[in-house]
Amino acid sequence: MIEVINPAWLSMVVDGGRYGHADIGMPPSSALDRYAYTALCRLLGYAAGMPAIEVMGHDFSLKVNTDLSCAFTGARVAAFVDSVPIAPWKVFKVKAGSTVRVKEVTEGLRYYIGFSGIIVAEKVAGSFTTNLECRFGGYFGRPFMKGDRVALKDVRDAGERSIDESLIPSMKGPHVLRIIDGEEAGSFATETLKSLFETDEDPWYKVTTKTNRTGIRLEGRPLEFREGADQSIISEGILPGVVQVPGSGQPIIVLYERTIGGYARIGHVIKADRDLLAHLKPLDKVRFQRVAREEAERLWSEKTAWYDAMLRQ
Repeated sequence: MIEVINPAWLSMVVDGGRYGHADIGMPPSSALDRYAYTALCRLLGYAAGMPAIEVMGHDFSLKVNTDLSCAFTGARVAAFVDSVPIAPWKVFKVKAGSTVRVKEVTEGLRYYIGFSGIIVAEKVAGSFTTNLECRFGGYFGRPFMKGDRVALKDVRDAGERSIDESLIPSMKGPHVLRIIDGEEAGSFATETLKSLFETDEDPWYKVTTKTNRTGIRLEGRPLEFREGADQSIISEGILPGVVQVPGSGQPIIVLYERTIGGYARIGHVIKADRDLLAHLKPLDKVRFQRVAREEAERLWSEKTAWYDAMLRQ
């Protein structure tokens, strides 16, 4: 059993995602940093699919009532077991009665916590992950609150494992997101497309406070539509990483809580860069870099090699 002392800004049960149900409007709701989640499973000796806790914010803390092993991945954090500092991306042991605390997030935004026992959570449509809007999965379909008690089963010793520093990605801003053209890229003015992908200091966008697991709203130079072009489309299926542009001209990056949308799609963040979206926080600076599909495939092959190297450790 673990007890949540302080849930921080938002802490909830996630896993690799709830896929195969977009036709009925059910989104994946997966861990936003899938590389960090996969690394956590590897550290604790589980196959991808185990429930873990995704957290945003400082001062997250919990108390354990049994001896176990634990690990953090994702954002770099200053964390402690009682008063003893522990390193992220590495398995550490916790004695019964101890408190695990994340004092501060030093790089990135979201981090992941797992244990050498399986979190007892609600499984819906083949996944433990939490759907916040529909309130199912995970821990009663909601984020954790102070005083929540979470059961663990099959607790064991996870041994000593760590992820090599060379395999831990940087989450420092400012952030460059590589994108391929979207379905409605031709709906935008030629000068807008030209300026969006210039290599000088502009145009940088700022992540706004209107950012959550559904999407990331950016603020900066408005993207202008071509004269006569429709500023909205008939709603249709969308994928994580799509960059939509409403009539305001301010981009929105869609995450893992939507299956349909009606705004023009200027581009798609390539798969190799999507984990970084988990770490964009308010006031961070963002710019886009246009790449061809062939380059996007090559970059994903490089990212897959990271996965393979991490799993071989």
